[in-house]
Amino acid sequence: MATVVVISVEGQDGLWVADLDAGTVLPLPAPKAGGLKVVTDLRATGATVTKGVNVAVTVQSAEAAFSGHYDG
Repeated sequence: MATVVVISVEGQDGLWVADLDAGTVLPLPAPKAGGLKVVTDLRATGATVTKGVNVAVTVQSAEAAFSGHYDG
């Protein structure tokens, strides 16, 4: 099972790489080619792309997430 996720947040530029095993999140340089370039181009048109993710929600803070709240 994959333990690295590429994420972005609506309304913000850029992609991030979250390594769940290492507990890190780092900015991903803009891809110049390949599948992530296609995803980046789709995202620029307003598309949402998901693959292999079954839950993704935004929260105001880590505290909100730990208390069970998310943005509706």
